[in-house]
Amino acid sequence: MKNILAPLDLKADTSKVLDQALEIARTRQAKLWLLHVAAPDPDFVGYEAGPQYIRDARAGILREEHGQLERMVAKVKAEGIDCQPILVMGATVETILAEANRTNADLLVMGTHGRRGLAKAFMGSTCDEVLRANKFPVLVVPTPNH
Repeated sequence: MKNILAPLDLKADTSKVLDQALEIARTRQAKLWLLHVAAPDPDFVGYEAGPQYIRDARAGILREEHGQLERMVAKVKAEGIDCQPILVMGATVETILAEANRTNADLLVMGTHGRRGLAKAFMGSTCDEVLRANKFPVLVVPTPNH
């Protein structure tokens, strides 16, 4: 195993996924790729970008997400693990699969919030969709919302 891709949503429970991916990378001496798929620009999904203050706010969010990812990478590298950040805007599942292909991922380590019923029907599950693609081994880490 040479490459592990960990898609992260950068929420509070991200540390569970990161810790699991880090442990596997350490024991397998693998490179760890930390991926965050940012929400696409409004133009991408068919909406106008709007006034400048909206574009400025969006740029601020992207800077913060980039900073969070860089801090995680620094933590991993401090433990002697080869690690690279990836921040991409786009459709979540398609972007995860594309980056898994690009990085030659041997394993994806993903979190799942364990949604059920109407929440799952309306919001779906990124993890379920990646699993349905059936292209990569996936380790699923439970990260329930509390």
